Formats: sequence, C-alpha cells, structure tokens
Amino acid sequence: MNLKRAARGAAALDAGAILVFAVVGRATHDEGILGGNGLGLLGTLWPFLVGAAAGWVLAKAWRKPCAWWPTGVIVWASALVGGMLLRAVSGQGVAVSFMIVAALFLATTIIGWRVVAGVVSERRGLKG
Repeated sequence: MNLKRAARGAAALDAGAILVFAVVGRATHDEGILGGNGLGLLGTLWPFLVGAAAGWVLAKAWRKPCAWWPTGVIVWASALVGGMLLRAVSGQGVAVSFMIVAALFLATTIIGWRVVAGVVSERRGLKG
C-alpha cells in the first residue's frame, strides 16, 4: 500500500473512532444528534477532531500513519488532552468520569486499530 493511501485511511479511521465516541456518548446521555449544547453532535465532535489533527502534525503521522508507537499514542494523547482543553474553554463539561471514559475509549480505538493492523501485517509478512 502506498504511503499516501495509508495516511488517508489512517486519518479516516481516527476520525471514525472519534465520531463513534461522540455518537455513543450523546446517545448514552439521551442528547441525540441535534440536541444539547446548540451544536449537537458537532459540538461534541470538533474538540476531539482538532486535538487529533494537532496530534497528526506533532507526530508527523503521515510518515508512519499505521504505527501504534509513537504515532498512535501521540494522536490519542493529543485528541484526549486537546479535546478536553477545547471543551473546557468552549464551556463544555470535562468531568473526571468523562475524562476517564474518553481516555479509555479513544486509546482502545485510536491505538487499538493500529495494533490490530500491525499484527495482521506481520502475519501476512508485510512491513508497516
């Protein structure tokens, strides 16, 4: 697979993980797609997407987009920390329980898909 395609796919998987996190979180709290803070799903989603995008830049993720270390860890940490900081400055909640759930879910998905991809690549004899 060429590197550009891998980077696009990795970015899409990261964004998809964050989208699932936001949708599940909103559904869990009966907020729906449009309700809540006035922006609906977008209001929940944007801080974490911006944080993840910053992580892509910090990690230069386009160089090794599917590596769990350090790319996945940096993207995860940036999505989490950046997302929480942006939520705080935009007047959204950042309760400790929410931070724990976000940390675990985003780590499982953002780092997790990279671990799975690495295992599959090794079993197929590919280099990632």
